[in-house]
Amino acid sequence: MGKLKIALVSINQPSLNSASKLLDYLEDFEVDVYGKKDLEHNLENLLTYEKIDTVLQEGWKKYDAIICILAMGIVVRKIAPLLESKATDPAIIVMSMDLTKVIPLLSGHIGGANELSDLLASRVPNCMNFVSTATDQTKTFAFDMFAKKNNLEIENLKCLAKISNSLLNKKQVEVKTYKSIFETIPNKTNLKRVDEQSSDLCVNITPFSDDNLSLKPKVYLGIGCNRDTPFEDIEASFFWFLEKHNLKKEQIENIASFEAKADEKGLLEFALKYNFDIKFYNEQEINSLQGEFSPSQATKFFGLKGVSEPSSILVSKYKELIIPKNVYEKKITIAAAV
Repeated sequence: MGKLKIALVSINQPSLNSASKLLDYLEDFEVDVYGKKDLEHNLENLLTYEKIDTVLQEGWKKYDAIICILAMGIVVRKIAPLLESKATDPAIIVMSMDLTKVIPLLSGHIGGANELSDLLASRVPNCMNFVSTATDQTKTFAFDMFAKKNNLEIENLKCLAKISNSLLNKKQVEVKTYKSIFETIPNKTNLKRVDEQSSDLCVNITPFSDDNLSLKPKVYLGIGCNRDTPFEDIEASFFWFLEKHNLKKEQIENIASFEAKADEKGLLEFALKYNFDIKFYNEQEINSLQGEFSPSQATKFFGLKGVSEPSSILVSKYKELIIPKNVYEKKITIAAAV
């Protein structure tokens, strides 16, 4: 887990004592402890409050996780008006005062409550984690957790419940995606990879939007250009390519090219402006790739299999070409991979 920002919320002397003990198990996180004033403690910085409502309201956007050492009923009543979306709500966890029971109450998957509760149960002696999420209890594949672990943008999250319930009920779900991504799914039970959807139970794992639950991987571009191609032309070709393929600038993770282009001022200026950590690959790296590529002038001049297509694959996460070479005004080539 990353370095989460966590609030530990207590309500009386026993729960503040417990929060102080729990703090020792969260040294690798950024933690604030809240308690009522006039209570005894040895904390360097206790944040005091008068109403629990204020702590939760102000902490809702401030913290990644809120761990409450108080009655679950109070927590449920107080957070009810604050609920917005499972995509944005913080992880809410309830712990018993003796720290032997932990319950991930809200945002178990995307918010990370289940993962943090697992961590607490592994660190705190004799602590038991009670996870109520059905997919976790039955060890059923969870698309939202897969998206979180693989940095996939989620669209149409409202479709998740239908997909998860179908898998729980042993129904087949289609996955419209690429072979390389499908191979990374750890539990493929009742999942079928397809190129085209034929069922209303379908999950889309491509960079392109549709009406299904969509997990969108980042896109990597390979760019080839003539010598001394100006920045303005490269920038224009970039947005032309995005518009042509219905992609957003924010979906592009990085760009790459052949090492002979490493001194192209226009290409370097473009990478700098849009904050790309551009990668350059040599002849051996490019020609070591298997498979057929679109005909390229680079074969004639450099003895390469290509520039845009191979470099997009080399820089990408899953090493799969998804958009073959496009040519812009006969001087710039762009291809995309995931």
